[in-house]
Amino acid sequence: MLEPSNNNELPAIPGKRYFTIGEVSDLCAVKPHVLRYWEQEFDQLDPVRRGNRRYYQRDDVLIVRQIRSLLYEHGYTIGGARQCLSEGEEAVSGTVNKSDLDELIEELEKIKQFLAA
Repeated sequence: MLEPSNNNELPAIPGKRYFTIGEVSDLCAVKPHVLRYWEQEFDQLDPVRRGNRRYYQRDDVLIVRQIRSLLYEHGYTIGGARQCLSEGEEAVSGTVNKSDLDELIEELEKIKQFLAA
């Protein structure tokens, strides 16, 4: 799970048990209406509800930060981020497979030759 490594600009998460939607909004630099939307889109994000209020736990805050990173920093779509989270994969690691890179270079060379003709 992503921790502050990809979220360096975000404040540290205090050692509280529960956070309100406003606190999570400030901790994750995401507006409250976006958090409510993400609750509908991501099964992993499920804050405790007491009456009409939401209370997020530390794990929920970490999931919000991971979703934020996938969407805003890595360019995933909602569906792609959902799939990434559901498969338990860590977000983009930054490593590229050499064989994939070789195939890409070969395809680009073919396109270059085609355009030159």
